[in-house]
Amino acid sequence: MSARTAPPVPPVGASRAGLVADAALALLAERGMRGLTHRAVDEAAGLPQGSTSNLARTRQALLELAVRRLADREARVLGLNEMPDPRHGLEALVDALALATHRALTRNRELTLARYELALEATRRPELRAHFDAAGARFREQLGALVTAMGSASPARHVLSLVAWADGLMFSCVAGSFHAEVPSFDEVRAGLREVLDGMLGG
Repeated sequence: MSARTAPPVPPVGASRAGLVADAALALLAERGMRGLTHRAVDEAAGLPQGSTSNLARTRQALLELAVRRLADREARVLGLNEMPDPRHGLEALVDALALATHRALTRNRELTLARYELALEATRRPELRAHFDAAGARFREQLGALVTAMGSASPARHVLSLVAWADGLMFSCVAGSFHAEVPSFDEVRAGLREVLDGMLGG
């Protein structure tokens, strides 16, 4: 596995399940869905052969493990515990969302790419779709609560628009026609400010 997509160095005491899941996500980013096998995960994680099978016997189980790990890691990237108090106003929300989006585009680019691989696979696997949707629900719910508290007249529609804008930007700059271009934090922030101004009348 190349250094570019190697799984992060685990902290002391990291669980074997965490090692396996991180290796699976790194493989998805580097090789795509076809490159994700139990043997490849063992090798990428530096574990004895059969270790991944002991934790996730089927491919479906391995994918679900990866989705759960993706949700945990993306929660940190998105800074769910850093979202501002609505009383701090629109500027604070723009800053927080821009930082989360920029993180996904830069030092967490491979994680974002792995998410797209899993999202596409979930369209073909209803059982995986349920796990994938549940993993994203907490961010949507938190975002909905924020825009509601800030005076949104249509929170569900505004959350959809915000998520679609951010997802569209990330896909374009990670895997789409702008993959060679990474917008700066200020550029991401300016785009988000324009979107939120239209929604909330900032």
